[in-house]
Amino acid sequence: NIRFIAVNDCIDSESGEDDLGAFRNVMNEMYAKDISRKVRSSQRLRGNSGEPLSQPPYGYMKSPENKKKWVIDPEAAETVRRIFRMCLEGMGNEVIARRLQEEKILVPQAYWKSKGINRNGNKDQPNPYKWCKSSIGKMLIQQEYCGDVINFKTYSKSFRNKTRIMNPKENYAVFRDVHEPIIDRETFEQVQKIAGKVRQRHMKNPEEEKSLFTNMLYCADCGSRMWFHVKKNAVPVRHFFCSNYRGNRGSCKDHHYIREDALTEIVLSEIRRLAEYLKEDENAFAELLERKSNAELTAEKRNIETALEKARARNAEVLRMYGRVYEDNVNGKVTDDWFMRLSEKYEEEKNELTGQVFELNERLNRLSETQASKESFTRAIRSFMKMRTLTHTLLHELIDRIDVYAVSGRGKNRTQRIVIHYRFIGVIDVPYIQRRPVLLNTRQGVATEYLNEAPETSSAETASP
Repeated sequence: NIRFIAVNDCIDSESGEDDLGAFRNVMNEMYAKDISRKVRSSQRLRGNSGEPLSQPPYGYMKSPENKKKWVIDPEAAETVRRIFRMCLEGMGNEVIARRLQEEKILVPQAYWKSKGINRNGNKDQPNPYKWCKSSIGKMLIQQEYCGDVINFKTYSKSFRNKTRIMNPKENYAVFRDVHEPIIDRETFEQVQKIAGKVRQRHMKNPEEEKSLFTNMLYCADCGSRMWFHVKKNAVPVRHFFCSNYRGNRGSCKDHHYIREDALTEIVLSEIRRLAEYLKEDENAFAELLERKSNAELTAEKRNIETALEKARARNAEVLRMYGRVYEDNVNGKVTDDWFMRLSEKYEEEKNELTGQVFELNERLNRLSETQASKESFTRAIRSFMKMRTLTHTLLHELIDRIDVYAVSGRGKNRTQRIVIHYRFIGVIDVPYIQRRPVLLNTRQGVATEYLNEAPETSSAETASP
């Protein structure tokens, strides 16, 4: 049972010779390696038990009674909620950062300094109100705001190299609902869909170019995202087209052109039908949503919960065995060599179990969101019934994506199919609320008519006389 100790300096002060220098360096390195291994083991045990290993993010602070627990910092938490609300309202990270700067909201580092909290970072910023868009982006994807603790996001290769390396998500240790959430999970998921979109192209006039439907439209043929563009005519024409169109060096055969004003009328018409159906027969509306969830959903949820319970039980047992071996090693009952062999075995099994738990939790969360979404979907329809207009927030609460097909036919038979996929529900059509024909003069000589007789046909263009 070997114990490493640091070798004292053995330098002859008169001659300056160091006879044991090489031996001392080897022993000191072995000592540092042993300490590092024990520290890692301690952190692994703490992290796998649900204790947060990192400092609380902006919006939280350590509890005065228990430093291992996070509690909400009311002042900072309100700023976090505002940032998430502004994101749902369609504001980009740069716009949010500018708004906070104009209102003289302290950046996190300056805020902590004003509260006497010592945190790493630049404490002497020239402008304590100058928010960075990258800081906004990091906050919008921080799952800890839902009340979760996430450990092992990063790791270092060895005690010689302190550089932190990003860990794959399957290696995270995720503990849900540990502390009080600042952002509800449904809002967080909506923001992730927005934050996870590809970076938008830079526009000369962002205010003029903004569209409610940006990042929501997809080409029905190739699956590519549709780009928003404003054609500078006497009257600007706001429209979308396929980003993969072969005319732009892509592979899609058609540009799938659709005007924003026509799309707005289509979406408004469909949501009005849902609102009218909900108003006329609320029970039938609930049954319609219920039919979107089949019996397989309940069976799948039960199977996932059973597998998850087994994986968690085995993971807890592995941690207990690891803890006992660690204590035996500290007390000298188990040699370092035997401890290393067992720890490697337990570590390999724990990583495998952690990956299984992570995957099962993700599947279970998706099923739970599907179940809970029916209530939130109905609430969003009720909100629309009060406003009767489209907003960015309402649009993202109701609609997941919109597929745009290519125009087919010519002349009066010129049609274009639009398919709306609602959030977590998918494609819905109410059974007996008739679609009302809508005629929109989109440009001179051309009118857009919404053909409501067939569910799969949402709009058509016909040349006017």
